[in-house]
Amino acid sequence: MIGGIGADAAQGVCSRAACREAATWRIDWQNPRIHTGDRWKTWLACDEHVEYLRGFLEARSFPVRVGAFEVSATDAAAEAGS
Repeated sequence: MIGGIGADAAQGVCSRAACREAATWRIDWQNPRIHTGDRWKTWLACDEHVEYLRGFLEARSFPVRVGAFEVSATDAAAEAGS
């Protein structure tokens, strides 16, 4: 598991429902009503869905950070061993 994100995300799959494309973007977000302090959730997105997912979160006034998604060598080795 990468930074607390689920199995699809650990494999680098877009978080948009029914999308199975490789993720190229990492979207970290927080719901201030339920996430306190430094707790953030992570979604991954392909190029086609990054703006949709960002807009979905921003429309709800959630803090959002978007950056490139890269699987580190440590994460890739951990996934290969599981």
